[in-house]
Amino acid sequence: MKNIFRNHLLILILLALRFTVCGQEVIRQVSCFDSTLKREADSLKSSLYTQGFLVVREATMTMESEYEMPVIVPLTEGSWYYFVFIGDPTSRLYELRMFDFNEKQIIYKKQYGEGLESNIISYSYIPKFSEYHIIKPVQVNKLKKKNICGYIIMFKKAK
Repeated sequence: MKNIFRNHLLILILLALRFTVCGQEVIRQVSCFDSTLKREADSLKSSLYTQGFLVVREATMTMESEYEMPVIVPLTEGSWYYFVFIGDPTSRLYELRMFDFNEKQIIYKKQYGEGLESNIISYSYIPKFSEYHIIKPVQVNKLKKKNICGYIIMFKKAK
């Protein structure tokens, strides 16, 4: 009787281990390449370098129209940062929100895709505390492209 119980228990454990747990889908950052965005980014990097800003981080990311792509960055109290988000030129709306560690929104920028450099959102920021911040860019593509490219650059003023 004990062997039967032990065998059944072993079979139940093996069956339980066989099934995988399915959770919600995770959005991962996947890089992309767009020559137009690269040219715009290189031009901005050159311009900001002459103003005393150095590139701290930069990344391209594949985005889906109308979905935010969170980017977490560590910022140091009192340092002067400059952020640039470059969206796909075929998008019609660009938004960017920045939140502090307590999830308080501290920056909100919105631009419509009309005119020269309308796909670029930039702003400077000096944090009051050394902590992680979350930047959430989003773009709405007028061509309903499934995967669109975005480019984000974080600069820091050289002392």
